[in-house]
Amino acid sequence: MRARFTLVDIQQHALAIVDRDGLAGLTMRSLAASLQTGAMTLYNYVESREALEELVVDAVSALVEIPEPTDDWLADTRAVATSLWRTFRAHPAAIPLVLTRRTSSRASLAPAEALASALARGGLDGVDLFVAFRTVSAFVMGIAQNELAGRLSHEKDPISAAQRIGELAQGELPTLAELAPVGAAFSGQEFERGLTVILSGIKHTPRPTPSRGHAAP
Repeated sequence: MRARFTLVDIQQHALAIVDRDGLAGLTMRSLAASLQTGAMTLYNYVESREALEELVVDAVSALVEIPEPTDDWLADTRAVATSLWRTFRAHPAAIPLVLTRRTSSRASLAPAEALASALARGGLDGVDLFVAFRTVSAFVMGIAQNELAGRLSHEKDPISAAQRIGELAQGELPTLAELAPVGAAFSGQEFERGLTVILSGIKHTPRPTPSRGHAAP
């Protein structure tokens, strides 16, 4: 019997539900309603809630626009990281799944491959490449999570949050009190400036010199 849906259909509908109603809104019943079918029909395509969540991760990964590689590894790394950040920002409710669920397809690993490949073209390998890859990835996800936390908080805007933190820190925590208003005014540039700091550090990380060995006496 010919399948009524493709996995792409299911991915797109599941991600649309997560975007609209959050993770709690994604159930077999809500997905079935979106696809205009019965919940039991979905088990012919997806065996469990965990598998369904993995499809959402794959759907988000597929939306990342991977730039063509160039001769400038720093520009390529920035481009891939920025594309990842923009995708996660567009689907903030899916971020917890991206962090906690395994990927279920090779295609969903393409953004990670693009990031690792760009860093490798900068002369990194082994542990240095691994650490740089994890550092950039963690920064991208961390910034996206901070934005998600802001949307879920009770603060009306960054200025309100800064005022609350400034009031709490006043007196005994002078440095935080001073930083609070800076953060409110600077939030829009945080990703670009932070990524610049990280890439500058990677660029100037000493590369190990290949051992030439010693001639026998």
